[in-house]
Amino acid sequence: MYPGQPPQRPRVRWVASVPPGVAPRRRPVRAEPYTGPPAYPAVPRWGFPNLTWRVSTAVPGTPSGVPHPLQRLRLLARNATTVLWTLAGLALVAAGAEVWRYVLLVISRDSALSAEVVGTSDALVLAGSLLTFVMALFAMAAAVWWLFVARAAAAEEAGADPPRPAWQVVLGTLVPGPNLVLSGPIVAELEHAVLRRPATMRPRPSRLVLGWWAAFVANGLLLAVTVAVRFREGVQAQADGVLLNALLDLAAATLAVLTALLVRRLTLLLAPIDESVAGSRPWRVLKVTGAPDPERPERPATATR
Repeated sequence: MYPGQPPQRPRVRWVASVPPGVAPRRRPVRAEPYTGPPAYPAVPRWGFPNLTWRVSTAVPGTPSGVPHPLQRLRLLARNATTVLWTLAGLALVAAGAEVWRYVLLVISRDSALSAEVVGTSDALVLAGSLLTFVMALFAMAAAVWWLFVARAAAAEEAGADPPRPAWQVVLGTLVPGPNLVLSGPIVAELEHAVLRRPATMRPRPSRLVLGWWAAFVANGLLLAVTVAVRFREGVQAQADGVLLNALLDLAAATLAVLTALLVRRLTLLLAPIDESVAGSRPWRVLKVTGAPDPERPERPATATR
């Protein structure tokens, strides 16, 4: 301290604390036992609205107006499976009609046929072939639509882009020739993504995918051979064409069944809660036996219904 400088007070901070053991301790709160649900003297006037729970599809300022890929996938899978099973049934009917026509051709070599039998056979073959062809177009459109939605849903679940662009998928599924080679890898890549396997790992198709690919290739080859035989002339060429048509219908039925099974399996793997489970009839309480009657308090006179 210099001469003439006023004395400075030391900077001291006083802190007061309660001595240990003086402050009262908090008593622990004991948990009360559960006495059951709340009881009301009258019917409560509050409650939830009488609406079925559903996912919001129209939230302002959000892109929720577009259905989720998984929701679209379940609906498309159900529709595609129905169309495919219908196609399988029609193809079997058409195959039976072709076999019947072939049998009639064999019988006609030694004896004459009734005009009614021949007319019935021709009508059955024509109707079966036409319905099978129309249903095959619907099944192809439904399956390809499901494939695109399944690719989008699998890519969204994995957080990555699809392994192939859309134009390659169209080329590998709809263009004759390339689809025999590319359809198998496209479905194998989809199965690889659905099973949540690493993107760097090489896809290993399952037996169902391999069987579907083999049926798809066999169906395409039989179609090409059948069309080529149609340009031949002669009775034997017609008989061979009838037999090939029967084999083609059987191949189409096999392919439709395998496609339906493949669509169902991949949909269940990608969206476990499918429409067959979510749309099933829920459990209901039909009868209660041996339970005591519930206690109902008297309704107050001032309560309104």
